[in-house]
Amino acid sequence: MKPFTVMPLEEANDLRHPSGSARFLAGGTNLVDLMKHQIETPDTLIDLSCWKSANTICEDEDQFLIGAMVSNTALAKFAYQHPSLSLLAQALLSGATVQLRNRATTAGNLLQRTRCYQFYDTTKPCNKREPGSGCSAIGSFNRIHAILGTSPHCIASHPSDMATAMTALDASVNTITPDGQTRSIPVRQLYKLPGDTPQVETWLQENELIVNVSIPKHSAGTQIYKKVRDRSSYAFALVSVACDMQLKDGIITDIRLAFGSVGPHPWHALSTETFLKGKTATTALFEEAAEVALSPAQGFGGNDYKIPMLKRTLIHVLQQVADHQSAQPGHQGAIYAR
Repeated sequence: MKPFTVMPLEEANDLRHPSGSARFLAGGTNLVDLMKHQIETPDTLIDLSCWKSANTICEDEDQFLIGAMVSNTALAKFAYQHPSLSLLAQALLSGATVQLRNRATTAGNLLQRTRCYQFYDTTKPCNKREPGSGCSAIGSFNRIHAILGTSPHCIASHPSDMATAMTALDASVNTITPDGQTRSIPVRQLYKLPGDTPQVETWLQENELIVNVSIPKHSAGTQIYKKVRDRSSYAFALVSVACDMQLKDGIITDIRLAFGSVGPHPWHALSTETFLKGKTATTALFEEAAEVALSPAQGFGGNDYKIPMLKRTLIHVLQQVADHQSAQPGHQGAIYAR
């Protein structure tokens, strides 16, 4: 690991640093791994562990406000107790291990980098590590890679369960820029498609800091986070579906959908939401919706299976929500699907 210095800071308004070689250190569950592999080589780590004001969760009549330093464990516990956040609880509890959830933070989880094999292998070309060097995942081992939103320069997928749930719940990040300005960015607009600059993953400025995450309060339907993976724990999703759907008299009155591990960022399924809203919930409709959702998908050999897998998972989730609401009209909350 390259030598580095640690700069501890006490107050949120001091969390700025002029050097481009500095990185913010929260839980360290991703950054430290990247430093060990010499993928990230900062000269300075800005230690956020004493940033107490960012380690709180509060709410008002309009929103939940989650501090950037809130651990995944604390957030899962809070979300579990609120029916309109059950989707978030399911996603968090499906990720990593207890030990990692105890360390991982809300902002760090949103900003974790891809788990692409070639990105982590510094002997292989990777446009995220070295722009212009090529994408060695194309035409190689790409089983976990993206099928939506890719480019000829990168087919890596975003691995976060939490970010997928937050995308469905229409969360926003509130930030402070290096010059002290604040702004709010919807999570659905936080990430960039790879295009010809896959090394630029978000719309954040250099050293712009996430202060907290806002999740608007809305009338929740039945919420499911369904994660398909190689083993039952401690594994990233191959595909996942986050769904919050409401029905009245068999009609889909509202729906929020996002897919995980199939795109370069959590994938907001806007076209599928639009297709489903206002229609009668039937198996045939859900099958049509799956075709709509995956019509732009492209496999790259090793990940071709993700297209039919995501279709089946989406149909299963939609059917499960519809069956549950038909059996228990007006029910809100979660179905803890396995």
